[in-house]
Amino acid sequence: MSTILSIWHREFKDYFVTPIAYLVIAIFLLVTGWFFFSTFFLKNQASLRDFFNLLPLTFSFVIPALTMRLLAEEFQQGSYELLITLPVKGRDIIIGKFLASFSVVVALLIPTLVYPLTVSYLGNLDWGPVIGGYIGALFLGGSFSALGLLTSSLTRNQIIAFILGSVICFGLSLLDKMLVFIPQSILEVVQYLGAGYHFQNIAKGILDTRDILYFLSLIFIGLYLTSLTIQSRE
Repeated sequence: MSTILSIWHREFKDYFVTPIAYLVIAIFLLVTGWFFFSTFFLKNQASLRDFFNLLPLTFSFVIPALTMRLLAEEFQQGSYELLITLPVKGRDIIIGKFLASFSVVVALLIPTLVYPLTVSYLGNLDWGPVIGGYIGALFLGGSFSALGLLTSSLTRNQIIAFILGSVICFGLSLLDKMLVFIPQSILEVVQYLGAGYHFQNIAKGILDTRDILYFLSLIFIGLYLTSLTIQSRE
């Protein structure tokens, strides 16, 4: 556990030593703030539904931008070969880096708490869906972080890692929006595979074990495949 925490601390600190985290957080807040408040005053409703509807799509690009360097940079600079010569397990490296990226996602969401506080000041806000939305955002952020780490392990090029991660996360976010093109026989299966579908269920304030299990499975699959990828390089 101490090894994992050391890797987490190093990676989390590195995010804020470079402009990456500040730039990504700024872009995220600018985009979500603009789209949320521009529609909020038009609809004149005390709700964060538009913010949470937008979240899977923005996460599809923001989180791969955070994770693209985690392993690709190590491979490119040759520092990963040095890292594995130390008494450190590959599992510890993966978990430590995953927790670092997830911690930045949490830091990303903290400033957005201004949105519900502002809305509650202006109107009668139902806090149930808000709390559910943030819980869903944490699950979604963890899942996309694991998938982003996976794509970072597949290449030495950070741009390629970002593109692959964005395509996978974007596809999972839009899968439930494309059900009209899916044959009826496999409709339920395809719907279940969509991250946006499960996120919206939790964002309604309903915690269903099927939705939680989906996100936990996605995190496990992402981290497990990352482990297999790293083992193939050793």
